[in-house]
Amino acid sequence: MQAKDSNPPDGGYGWVVVVSAFMVMGLTAAILKTFGLFFVEIQQHFDELASTTSWITSITIAIFHLGAPVASSLCVRYTHRAVVITGGLLAFSGMALGFLGLNMVWMYATTGFLQGLGISFSWTPAISIVSHYFSKKRALANAIASAGESAFAFTFGPFFQWLISQYGWKGGLFIIGGIQLNICVCGVLMRPLASSCVLEAPPDKGASKIDKEDQSPVTHKTFNWMLVRRPEFVLYAIFGILAAMSFFVPPLFLVPLSYSMGIDESWTASLLSILAMVDFAGRLLCGWYANLHVTKTVHLLTMTITLISTSLMLLPLANDYLSLAIFTGFYGFFFGTTVAVHITVLADVVGMSDFDSALGLFMLIRSTGGFVGPPLAGLLVDMAGDYRAGFYMAGTTLVLSAGFLVTLDQLQQRKERGSQANTKPEKSTLPYPSFHLLKLQ
Repeated sequence: MQAKDSNPPDGGYGWVVVVSAFMVMGLTAAILKTFGLFFVEIQQHFDELASTTSWITSITIAIFHLGAPVASSLCVRYTHRAVVITGGLLAFSGMALGFLGLNMVWMYATTGFLQGLGISFSWTPAISIVSHYFSKKRALANAIASAGESAFAFTFGPFFQWLISQYGWKGGLFIIGGIQLNICVCGVLMRPLASSCVLEAPPDKGASKIDKEDQSPVTHKTFNWMLVRRPEFVLYAIFGILAAMSFFVPPLFLVPLSYSMGIDESWTASLLSILAMVDFAGRLLCGWYANLHVTKTVHLLTMTITLISTSLMLLPLANDYLSLAIFTGFYGFFFGTTVAVHITVLADVVGMSDFDSALGLFMLIRSTGGFVGPPLAGLLVDMAGDYRAGFYMAGTTLVLSAGFLVTLDQLQQRKERGSQANTKPEKSTLPYPSFHLLKLQ
């Protein structure tokens, strides 16, 4: 008895899943990235402080990360398809109800909480199912899927501005919610691979009950919280915390830094476009290179993290628009390469049987870095009176995170050597060859 599609096909229908995940990344993470365009409009409508209005985005980011373990556990219990469809409906509800704009608390509950939960329930299973469909080409598939975030972010900026000018911020939210319903379509295309296999032949009448259970395509049905006891996962989670502390800082302080340098506002806006374009190129090129299997993925990730930290240390040295654009391009490119492979490294660390659980836990643990990083950088900026301090903090934090990747690699190599030593055939202790024993008998 064989299960249909029980092994990763590394192609075929898997590319349909990749395209669907590409769309989901654009309709979730890219919208979260460009939602700041609605910030001033919402603030002026309710006549609230900037700090009060910013809680909408803060709640969205918090629920996005906190909901990841829930989304992963639902994927384990049901299917990725069902969770993505649910996420699309939640995302639409958040935007559509936000259209009413009753008060600020209403905005927290709709475009904050519901939207964040919808993004979490869409993003998490979409990136997870791609890894299930691919093995040898996993890095390339993940890179293409994640590129949807930067590709859509590049186009959503001017599109959202046009929506606001034509229909107001409320009408813009409603239209974006309708567009997010396409997440449900993408979810329908994410055909379950292992959890809903069709049996090709009837079971053998003489097969025992144990044999039937062993042949079941469902290999795990519970969320594995015990991953926090595995040293490899803990090391990678610490890397995630430190990396997240820095990743949210450059986009936050890039525009203020350019203003402080006296760069014109029109030129400053182009920096964000440059960031999105080179990010997109970095993801695709790194995914292609990782697919060649020339370099171990954890080594590749360590190199990209080191290069990001170097570019962040050099970026504050810029003294005009051209040098700032060049260093911004370097940062964006290497950031894209990092995003392209970090999920693949997670799959290599824990194995595919625990990947869904690991992704949810990793997102939950990593969120602490995202929450701590920007305020810490802001504190350093206030103390130094210079936005460059934030970039130095981000670069230093990334250097520390690379140290944990090196430690993880050393631990994996030590375990591999131990495993190889244990599997070596033992030398025979018999005084004669076996055929001599036969003659003696």
